[in-house]
Amino acid sequence: MDVANRLRGLRAMVTGGASGIGAAIVRRLAEEGAHVVIFDRNETAAREVAEACGPDVRVAVLDLADFEALDSLIAQTGPFDIAVNNAGIDQHAFFTDTTEADWRRLLLINLEAAFAVTRAVLPAMQKGRFGRIVNIGSEAGRMGSRGGAVYAAAKGGLIAFTKSIALENARYGITANSILPGPIDTPLLREAINGGGEKLLKAMEGATLLRRLGTAEDVAAAVAFVASREAGYVTGETLGVSGGMGIAQA
Repeated sequence: MDVANRLRGLRAMVTGGASGIGAAIVRRLAEEGAHVVIFDRNETAAREVAEACGPDVRVAVLDLADFEALDSLIAQTGPFDIAVNNAGIDQHAFFTDTTEADWRRLLLINLEAAFAVTRAVLPAMQKGRFGRIVNIGSEAGRMGSRGGAVYAAAKGGLIAFTKSIALENARYGITANSILPGPIDTPLLREAINGGGEKLLKAMEGATLLRRLGTAEDVAAAVAFVASREAGYVTGETLGVSGGMGIAQA
C-alpha cells in the first residue's frame, strides 16, 4: 500500500491538534490523505497548522471541558472514521502538593474528555461498521510517575478505557488502541518540568535505551499506522513510543 495514500478518503478528528504532538499528528494524517478537523481552544495556533497543511484540514474551536459544545461540534463536523484523543495537560508536583482542583483539572482533560469524544463518535462508526479510536496516553500510565501521580492515574485509566472500548466494539469493525509516548520534546514537557531545567531533561534521556528525547513525529508515525485500514487486526493494544523506556526501567 502506498503510505502517502493509506488514509485517503478517511475523516479524522484530533483533539489538542494546535501544537506539539497533536500538530504533528494532524500533519501526518493529512500527508497520508485523511481529511482532518483540529479540535482545540487555541484558534490562532490551530489555524496556522491547518493553513500549513492545506484545504483538507479544518478547525473546530472549543474548550474540551464543555461536553455539550463538543457533542454539537462533532455532529456538525462529522461523522468521523478516526478519532484521536490527544489533548492533555500535565503538572510536575508531588501528590501532597496538589489540590482537589488540580485533580479535577487533570482528570477532566486527560481522561474524561476522551470519554466524551468517544461517546460522540461511536454511533456513526458503529453504523458504518468501521472506526479507529486512538488514545494518546503516556508511559506514566503503566509505570507511574514521581511528581505526576494524578496525571499517571488519568493515563492509566485511559489505557483501561481503551481496552474496554476495543472489547465492546470489535463486532462493528472498530479498533481502539493506546499510544504511550515517553519523554517527548514538546512545549508541554518543558512547561511541565518548570524549574527542572536541563538536569531533568538529561535524566529523562537517560531513562530511555536510545538515550534521547523523542519527537512529536515519532508519535505521529505510530498514530498513522493504527489509524490506517491496514491496522484492522490491531486492537486493544498499548504501544509505547518511548525509546525503550519500559525495558530500561525493568
